[in-house]
Amino acid sequence: MKLATLKDGSRDGALAIVSRDLTRAILAETAIPGLKTLQHLMDHWQTVQPRVAGVYADLNGYVGGGPPVSMAVRDFKARDCTAPLPRAYQWADGSAYVNHVELVRRARGAEMPASFWTEPLMYQGGSDALLGPCDPIELADEAWGIDLEGEVAVITGDVPMGASAEEAGQHIRLLMLVNDVSLRHLIPAELAKGFGFFHGKPSTAFSAVAVTPDELGPAWHDGRVHLPLRAEVNGKLLGKPNAGVDMTFSFPQLIAHAARTRRLAAGSIVGSGTVSNKGEDGPGRPVEQGGAGYTCLAEVRTVETILEGSPKTPFLKFGDRVRLEMLDAAGRSIFGAIEQEVVRYAR
Repeated sequence: MKLATLKDGSRDGALAIVSRDLTRAILAETAIPGLKTLQHLMDHWQTVQPRVAGVYADLNGYVGGGPPVSMAVRDFKARDCTAPLPRAYQWADGSAYVNHVELVRRARGAEMPASFWTEPLMYQGGSDALLGPCDPIELADEAWGIDLEGEVAVITGDVPMGASAEEAGQHIRLLMLVNDVSLRHLIPAELAKGFGFFHGKPSTAFSAVAVTPDELGPAWHDGRVHLPLRAEVNGKLLGKPNAGVDMTFSFPQLIAHAARTRRLAAGSIVGSGTVSNKGEDGPGRPVEQGGAGYTCLAEVRTVETILEGSPKTPFLKFGDRVRLEMLDAAGRSIFGAIEQEVVRYAR
């Protein structure tokens, strides 16, 4: 299934069931009375999901001869969407690509503990105001070091405390793309206080569409998405690293880590961290040099420092545009694109 949340003036939006090709949608409530939001579906997954799957099948079978009874089909546009969950009970972002962690820590002169290869890093992000795929990145100051971070995330059902990775994998309901915006010049001072991120991690953006794992076909296995994540800045390809490569910790492992000392409520979001691939002889190479490139500018700048002695690429400025997208084997967009402009915040 493919699901989205449409802007309707309310805080939590209106759940829509979206066609596989991302061209058509139907409000869930028109087909299944009472099903208003994605959180409602998460809370009642076992009983409601089969009915949603039936509507999804009907929607994909509709080719123009007239929609099924009670189905008010509309055109689907990503710009009409909020995040699939505009506010979530939990947004826990891991850092499963240890190559990225190693590079970013090197950039700020921090050592790489050996435990990072055996136990996931994770922080608890702000989940009260999540951004839609085309919402602007509103910030007050370019000097904060504005960066994109391309990720994949899952939405879980209820996960019991102490769940094993095998058990945790059974609670994955949906997958999304993420732009986990980071303010690189604020992060070092925050981390130096020993209490984690806060100002350095503003509102996070998500793809228009969240999909069930079966929509990925053979690309979904081992708890990973084995497809490239394309990242662009101002229309130029920044990178296309494969999300299934160099992912040290799978999504089931990340979920189990998050649930070690607490239960996760249905509708919890767990992120992969920045998708990052190694090169054959060290850090990943730029696309221009035949490498997979990058999904964040911090990695670009670190590699430039390693190879050239200093960073050359600036962080994002007001007016810059970023795009994140994942295509299937036939070149079709799976989640829709995250397309955002960096703008000056005006209260």
